[in-house]
Amino acid sequence: MENTSNPKLPGDSQAHLPIRGKLVHLYIVSIVMVVLISLVSISSLLNRDHFYPSEALAQTFISNDIVYLAFGIPMLLLSMIQTKRSQPIGLLFWLGAIVFCLYNSAAYAYALPFHWGFLLHLLLVILSGYALAVLVMGIDGEKLASCYHDKVYEKLCGGVVAGFGIIFLLRALFVLISALSNGEILIETEIAPNISDLIIAPAFIIVGLSLWRKKALGYVGGLGLLFVGSMLFVALLVFFLLQPILTDAPFLPVDFIVVFAMGLICFVPFGLFIRGVVKRG
Repeated sequence: MENTSNPKLPGDSQAHLPIRGKLVHLYIVSIVMVVLISLVSISSLLNRDHFYPSEALAQTFISNDIVYLAFGIPMLLLSMIQTKRSQPIGLLFWLGAIVFCLYNSAAYAYALPFHWGFLLHLLLVILSGYALAVLVMGIDGEKLASCYHDKVYEKLCGGVVAGFGIIFLLRALFVLISALSNGEILIETEIAPNISDLIIAPAFIIVGLSLWRKKALGYVGGLGLLFVGSMLFVALLVFFLLQPILTDAPFLPVDFIVVFAMGLICFVPFGLFIRGVVKRG
């Protein structure tokens, strides 16, 4: 007789992943995000004066357009491909790729003047927020927790994630509150990165503490936030190298060294978390 005890359904290649329901609409949203990132970043590089009417905007975002293309699109595509191949690490990386897009487009949406580039980045912020909510709710955190419990260095990884969240939050608040208390007027390009930090910092703190306590949410978001944290540090290093080439801004060796050192703090737990996931299979 034909064995029908475990039938393979069409499109069921992700059946053993820790997810609830289907991810079809999330694939669609992510592909739309890839198209929008490509469109707005390439257009801004080809029409620099239209997108960035001031030198401050150009110095802040021209280099970042290349970084957004070089990091944001591969992060999304590779995460989707790995998830399609039923690799749990792709599913967890996907969350980080979406946060990377949210972080970058939020800064653009705040700083850019009103034109269609601003509207595309605003749309990317909305799509990123929606995709992030859908993915977090779609991942079965309890299954992840039971699978990776005591396998992913929860104390170290959770502490680093929460620690970076606290640093991001305090730094952004210090810059903004200091400017207000001293009567300083910050321009949009000075405020924009701090707005992005304020958006993602609470997520880092909450997920990091959850991972430290070995709660489900920590396993859902821990690797993704270590992924995006590592990629943001690498992207910032690339930004520092590109900025003096593409604009009149000087190279800042001290900032480069500080970011490199902070990146190393993130890279180690990131690698340990990956090791735990891969070993657990």
